[in-house]
Amino acid sequence: MFSSLSLLPLLLIFGGAAAAVWIAGTHLSEAVDALSSQLGIGEAFGGLILLAFATNLPEIAITASASLSGQIEIAVGNILGGIAIQTVVLVLLDGVGIGRTSTLTHRAESLVLVLEGVLVIAILLVVIMMTQLPGSLAVKGIEPGGFIIVAVWIAGLLLVGKARTGLPWQRKDQNQDSDSPSKANKDPGMGKAKASIIFFVGAIVTLGAGVTLERSGDAIAGHIGMSGVFFAATILAASTSLPEISTGLEAVRLGDIEMAVSDILGGNAFLPVLFLEAALLSGAAVLSTAQPSDIYLAGLGAALTAVYVFGLAFGSSRQKGQLGLDSWVVLLLYVLGIAGLAVIVRG
Repeated sequence: MFSSLSLLPLLLIFGGAAAAVWIAGTHLSEAVDALSSQLGIGEAFGGLILLAFATNLPEIAITASASLSGQIEIAVGNILGGIAIQTVVLVLLDGVGIGRTSTLTHRAESLVLVLEGVLVIAILLVVIMMTQLPGSLAVKGIEPGGFIIVAVWIAGLLLVGKARTGLPWQRKDQNQDSDSPSKANKDPGMGKAKASIIFFVGAIVTLGAGVTLERSGDAIAGHIGMSGVFFAATILAASTSLPEISTGLEAVRLGDIEMAVSDILGGNAFLPVLFLEAALLSGAAVLSTAQPSDIYLAGLGAALTAVYVFGLAFGSSRQKGQLGLDSWVVLLLYVLGIAGLAVIVRG
């Protein structure tokens, strides 16, 4: 349907879908904020599980659509490119959401968030390792690598959840959402039933609008002559990151800094799980057919995440031009990384 439209209608559709995602995102943050408080799971863990799942619904749908149509390169590029560009969303939250009062990593410093970042890096390293396994190990297109990635993700979630209760060497005065009385006694703002309904409706709107963003964005890329892999890793990944931007800014406005950061890191840890979805739906090996550009994107995502892990660990409040130093490093690495990706794709 979208391929038959001219550029102007496509841009209008894209803008309308983006607006719907934005509005849904603000309500999702409020709902997850309330649910995290009432369920006693903390801001960081709420962002890791509830918000990360909801904001990644478009990626789940896009992976399914691309896999069923045989466009594996689009699915892989969107997954790995999405991790890199969603990490850059933290730069936006640092500059626009936090402002001149402090830095994002200083406000969000938390052991749980550091562990979430380490989990993202670990999963991306496993992805790179699994791409080197021969395709002959696949049975009807299903590779062992997909199951290994899922196992690492589940194990990571369990460890992060355990960290919320405190570790033996952990300082008791550390800024942990499970130990902070102000957060434990926070007024949820809405009832559990209302929050659950808002969460469900917001997730459905995010899913539908996210798919519309992908379809209209794909058609726009065709009009301007952009290649599939580069489109998936940049324009498509950016459009499907709009839920993270919307929910992140709203979470920062609500004062839930840890939830905003955890939404990004939790979503990035979850995205590689979609390699198993791609293999199951396409019936073809995915990881073993990864291109150099795919492996490059995985490395870029790990490098960007590592910068913020150090930023969270040190928690520096030093700013330069309304951004923390870690955000400047991430922004520079991303620009250089995308320039390198363009060279790989063309070469």
